[in-house]
Amino acid sequence: MGALHMTNVTFVTQPISQSHELRVLVYSDDRRIRDAVMTAIGRRPAQDLGRIEFIQVATEPVVKKELKSGNIDLAILDGEAAPAGGMGIARNAKDEVFNCPPIIVLIQRPQDAWLAAWSNAEGVVQMPIDPTVLIDTTITLLRKKSNNAISKA
Repeated sequence: MGALHMTNVTFVTQPISQSHELRVLVYSDDRRIRDAVMTAIGRRPAQDLGRIEFIQVATEPVVKKELKSGNIDLAILDGEAAPAGGMGIARNAKDEVFNCPPIIVLIQRPQDAWLAAWSNAEGVVQMPIDPTVLIDTTITLLRKKSNNAISKA
């Protein structure tokens, strides 16, 4: 047998996720909450992640459509939205959407943390929004999703 030769080896130093925009869905019936989420996170919360494109949604049917599209990298849902709260939407999505993206649920009261856990959301952030907590949670979930996508490739 001949010797094994390696040629044309390329080492990736940048995560694949940086090459494309990340799509983050922000759901609330209150525009002020959507604006607060987008302002807190910004367009580039971490150097190793791609820029963020926000998809603003105010109704449950559009949230479901967007999540089922498979084009969302992270969803941030207002647990107090009406008529459909983010915790119920999260629970349905985790049960019904194939490869559902990670979800962050926004809660008003610390006592609602058990309900957020019931929703199967990967992250919980209390309102009023602390930008540091929201950014840290967002970055953690986007990196985890990126690492899972890289390992499956």
